[in-house]
Amino acid sequence: MSIPKKGTRKIIVDGEPFIWLIRRQATNSQADDPEGHLHVAVEHATESGSVLVVITDRFHPQGYSLINSELVPIQPQDGSGEIRAWSIERRYEITAVTPKDVALWIKQAMQIGWLPRKSGITFEVNVIGSSIKKSICN
Repeated sequence: MSIPKKGTRKIIVDGEPFIWLIRRQATNSQADDPEGHLHVAVEHATESGSVLVVITDRFHPQGYSLINSELVPIQPQDGSGEIRAWSIERRYEITAVTPKDVALWIKQAMQIGWLPRKSGITFEVNVIGSSIKKSICN
């Protein structure tokens, strides 16, 4: 399976061309999960092979986290003072995924067994601190 080409970014890692993509719209699980994180899909740019999916440690901007949010009362416009609604406000910052991050994750994935030129199932990894770990589902 390959990733859609529209919206991808190109990156060269150790002389090899790759394309990568972050889904613009949150999936239902990313938006609904209190720990919904960004996913990055990567594949070799010129040869078909296995797709790398990196589940990052970064929150998806369209998701929410009850752990990192607080309920704030919405003051009624009628002046009654009776609070009838609340809003969820984030207390965490969204951290961008940079090309430098993607390059590091590609190198680490290849070190733990991802073969970008070899056909096969999606190679899924999780970012844990400054390193990655292969997902259990692989």
